[in-house]
Amino acid sequence: MSLPPDPPRQESGKVLVAGIGNIFLGDDGFGVETVRALNGRQLPPHVEAVDIGVRGVHLAYQALDGYDTLILVDATARGEHPGTLYVIEHDSADAGEPHGVPLDGHRMTPDTVLALLGTLCAGTGGQPPRRTLVVGCEPASVEEGIGLSPPVSAAVPEAVRLIEELLRADEPGESAPRATVGEAAK
Repeated sequence: MSLPPDPPRQESGKVLVAGIGNIFLGDDGFGVETVRALNGRQLPPHVEAVDIGVRGVHLAYQALDGYDTLILVDATARGEHPGTLYVIEHDSADAGEPHGVPLDGHRMTPDTVLALLGTLCAGTGGQPPRRTLVVGCEPASVEEGIGLSPPVSAAVPEAVRLIEELLRADEPGESAPRATVGEAAK
């Protein structure tokens, strides 16, 4: 006689992890490279990790597919040392229309994507993700060239660890960790 299987564990809502950036602009390819590394790991079944690259309009439409959480992975210049990682919670109250800026499908910042998503939701009756996080990395250079700088390349495995930590948490904390690769090794 066999016992019935344990009831399935209640998974949290669907999560989309989107790598954003242009691999032809040095460290701007951080998000793409991080998602590539993340896809080499075992992800929970409710998590989808995609290389969006420069297809911001595609990301806005994909985010309409009923995701509870959206994690954007991107190079994020905030004035710290190259390789510094950030976890930033996006406040949906700040999302609005793209303030008269023409939409360029190949040069959309996360803010522009989220503003477009808000516009699409208003027009379709869809719901945006309940929560949006940005896992960002301070770039050293976003000049033309293929390949990440050494400090940003070294930050990729730490960013993967951070994303996995966010995925394991039921409710990631408001003050999620921010660390450089060197600090994380201590």
